[in-house]
Amino acid sequence: MSEVRIIGSHVPNMPWQDRPERAKKWMPVWRYDKNPIIERNPLEGVARIFNSAVIPYENEFMGVFRGEQTNGVPFIYLGHSKDGISWEFEREKIQFVDENGEPFMPVYAYDPRLVKVEETYYLMWCQDCYGASIGMARTRYFKTFTRIENPFLPFNRNAVLFPRKIRGNFMMLSRPSDSGHTPFGDIYISESPDLIYWGKHRHVMGKTGDSWWENVKIGGGAAPIETTEGWLLFYHGVTGTCNGFVYSIGGAILDIDNPSIVKYRCRNFLLTPEEWYEERGFVPNVTFPCATIHDSETGRIAIYYGAADSYVGLAFTTVQDVAAYIKEHSWVTESDTEIGLR
Repeated sequence: MSEVRIIGSHVPNMPWQDRPERAKKWMPVWRYDKNPIIERNPLEGVARIFNSAVIPYENEFMGVFRGEQTNGVPFIYLGHSKDGISWEFEREKIQFVDENGEPFMPVYAYDPRLVKVEETYYLMWCQDCYGASIGMARTRYFKTFTRIENPFLPFNRNAVLFPRKIRGNFMMLSRPSDSGHTPFGDIYISESPDLIYWGKHRHVMGKTGDSWWENVKIGGGAAPIETTEGWLLFYHGVTGTCNGFVYSIGGAILDIDNPSIVKYRCRNFLLTPEEWYEERGFVPNVTFPCATIHDSETGRIAIYYGAADSYVGLAFTTVQDVAAYIKEHSWVTESDTEIGLR
């Protein structure tokens, strides 16, 4: 059997730490031993940064960060880093503009994702459009952020753009919901030729009672990673306990040409709240993936995740380790393999 490889760029300076001795050898993902990499009160007027996205940029790293202001309203802040671990943040929140360059700020903005498609960087976030909905913007050089049409009607969260077009179309994962706290809980995929008109909505995979760690809802996390086995997806799954929700990180591999089809879906979580910064915080017991940095030559993957809605954590794996674990512990439901159109 051939070894799974990442299809993409070489990022020789990506953050990395070998598996520490204390990490469980049977788990494919291990934590950075100096977590959290972003702590509380990271800059004036911002109480917490978490659930944020980063990307390689000009031999360094750029990030868009969910900043909870001291008035409680979240917005997105820009950050810079030489090593992907130590971050400097812009003092002011990102100033979005419309196509004419006029100010066009959302009412609020949280849980951003950041994806490069061809030569353009795209931001996705959750905002208000008479209910929770998806906002989008584009930038080339992280100087001007131009908002583009909202892709979907409310209510929707957890939008994640694929890093390249498939069959000539942009592809995006999302998690439709309602005016409550996302009780629908399933991941869908949609297509667009121009990032304005979206259609061909297909069901990808849903919450399940067979794996209790994801029996309340699931949602897209980091942008899918293209591999020789298919699209590697890190997503979040939620369970309910007598003490509230618990958010864990799961993994799946989607078909490379038709990513509405799930090839492998791991029955077990890959990471769940265990450390103090994941168990204790503004919202306890949360590990929430929003980004990865990965290297095609070594197969290394760094996973950025929000911890307890208070911090940013960093974890590591390799594409060989995590793909093998997902396949070994794989299961799929009938709805995971159908085309999702009813």
